[in-house]
Amino acid sequence: MSSNHDYKADLAFLDDKRGPMTERLRAWCAINSGSGNLNGLAAMHGALAEAFGELKADIETVTSRTQEIVTREGETVNQPVGDMLRLVKRPQAPVRVLLSGHMDTVFAKDHPFQGETFLDEDTLNAPGAADMKGGLLVMLYALQTIERSSLADRIGYEVLVNADEEIGSHGSAHMLTEAAKRAQFACVYEPALADGTLAGARKGSGNFAAVIRGKSAQAGREHHLGRNALAAAADFISGVDNLSGKRDGLTVNVARVDGGGPNNVVPDLAIVRFNVRVEQPEDSGWLLEQAEAIINEIDGREGYSAELNGGFTRPPKPMTPQLEKFFHALRAAGEDLGLAIDWKPTGGCCDGNNIAAAGIPVIDTLGVRGANIHSAQEYAKLDSLVERAKLSALLLLKIAGGAIANPGATETH
Repeated sequence: MSSNHDYKADLAFLDDKRGPMTERLRAWCAINSGSGNLNGLAAMHGALAEAFGELKADIETVTSRTQEIVTREGETVNQPVGDMLRLVKRPQAPVRVLLSGHMDTVFAKDHPFQGETFLDEDTLNAPGAADMKGGLLVMLYALQTIERSSLADRIGYEVLVNADEEIGSHGSAHMLTEAAKRAQFACVYEPALADGTLAGARKGSGNFAAVIRGKSAQAGREHHLGRNALAAAADFISGVDNLSGKRDGLTVNVARVDGGGPNNVVPDLAIVRFNVRVEQPEDSGWLLEQAEAIINEIDGREGYSAELNGGFTRPPKPMTPQLEKFFHALRAAGEDLGLAIDWKPTGGCCDGNNIAAAGIPVIDTLGVRGANIHSAQEYAKLDSLVERAKLSALLLLKIAGGAIANPGATETH
């Protein structure tokens, strides 16, 4: 179709962009956009709207749904999350791609990790540098490159940047699913590993809270009248922890217990919070059955009540033949740039899981090279800003030009 297209000329736009990309990344990392910091997320939303506004696409703010949480008092409440940013350009083009990312980080506004440090001239240690403000920059500059190409009219895109990915995307998952149904394939800009390796197959994930109530009593005089919620919680913890490994790749991580008080009072409330990872979709149902059986046994004890809250929000993302074909297309684009593209399965999960469940192939680690995410040692490799922007731009332009087969063109959406 466009075998003689000069892709190298298109990519030349990015050759001198390392400086501007680095400065914009530093500015974005200076905005605290922890998942619970609504004011910070609003500021980050504004910065992104200004930057992505350069694409001259249809742009809008989309209100996220609220997230249901269990408080430390055992009550179920709905809390607001940050708004999404959505862009649409050329939705009727023959090639249609969904590009997704998130603006939130795991670092709350009172977290000690707020500033930046240059570990060397190529390595920026800053909150969100890799996960995933660097990735959002890669996406932005790749799209800017496309807009300057004569192939631009052949590719349409929808961009969704959510503000609750780090807490499960409860408020935005429905938008990702709807957008995936309008696209042929998707690109997500989570960070690659420091050596450039991408995530292939991913485990699914669920987050849960078991609320166990007993009866308070004076620990000395009337201990026999009490019903110790923490002791019952220990039985629950032992039960769910023993489920790890009962199915291949299934893990249960008990992360936190809330409850208890003075040493001379029998505690009447305990909340057990835990995460589950599964490799196979059917294992989600099995885990729920097992956890419900454990909670029901405690609920049936005299003087106790117990309930299980939460669920699976990230289905597993298997390595399907269609997805493998997409990875090989990316590898071919990488070869043109002198990049070795490899991938491997991971226990981590992201919005790519949800998008894949909607039925389209998605590569979800197209962002910067980096490491130590979710810690104060997080860093991004600055030379990968231009490198990965070129990789995405070339991949999309070659699909638009017919040099690489559309990985999702045979699907019906």
